[in-house]
Amino acid sequence: MSETKTRKFYSKEFKVRTVKLVLEGQRPLTAVARDLEIDPTSIRSWKRQYLKDQEDAFPGKGYLKPADQEVRDLKKRIVDLEEENEILKKAMSIFSKQSK
Repeated sequence: MSETKTRKFYSKEFKVRTVKLVLEGQRPLTAVARDLEIDPTSIRSWKRQYLKDQEDAFPGKGYLKPADQEVRDLKKRIVDLEEENEILKKAMSIFSKQSK
């Protein structure tokens, strides 16, 4: 009989608190991992993400970092404006033919 491992999910706040314990030097990474029963590799990964993005780290499943969300919104806005521009060009063409 094989056991299936269930994947644990940790909140952003939990990850940040855990990483800060390690970064502030209060406890060694291995001790924190052992006490929290988390693989040290996970904490190392969280630490890397936190050092790279600070408070924007760990946006959550399905969410983007604020900067990435802004880029996505701007790209969508560009597409919308290009479509509106094409509609206006077509309307101008139709109206200019009618006025002749």
